[in-house]
Amino acid sequence: MKLDKYTVGKRYGKALFNLAMEEQATEEIYQQLLSLRDVYAELPDLGNILSDTRLEPNEKRAIMDKLVLHYEGTIKKFLEVVFNYNRMDDLLLMIEEYEHRFGEQQGLISGVATTAVPLSEEQKSKLEVKIAQYLGYKEAKLANKVDPSIVGGVVVEANHQVIDGSIGKQLETITRLIKK
Repeated sequence: MKLDKYTVGKRYGKALFNLAMEEQATEEIYQQLLSLRDVYAELPDLGNILSDTRLEPNEKRAIMDKLVLHYEGTIKKFLEVVFNYNRMDDLLLMIEEYEHRFGEQQGLISGVATTAVPLSEEQKSKLEVKIAQYLGYKEAKLANKVDPSIVGGVVVEANHQVIDGSIGKQLETITRLIKK
């Protein structure tokens, strides 16, 4: 039975985090994973190229050799395992799972705040404090995504939860109450 991408990401990310805990290297590995995420941001199709049949195995190996050249130790071994199991297109999900576990360990939570207009730094900071308190964390780091379709308010996605404080949601609630 083939596993879905989400399950694969969770399993690999959890295994890497557990190994990092054993090696007492959670922060170091986290920083290396962030640099890998940057590589994938610059080359968004990299995972697919290394996982599908577009290239011959020796061509994929050459690309992989250039990638792992910048890493050593546990991350390098981890990348080799992911590559050998043809899962490089799932790497971002693995990083996401590791980041989630690392955040739990550190009392940090990451997420996305979607608003109709960009948040100022002051607004973002206040929102991060409120979200951290609401979800029971020491600190929250939120990326701001702009989506004019929500009209106003904010929708926060963090820790696999959605907190919908958008005007659209409020109008929907009022409409539902009126129809009762």
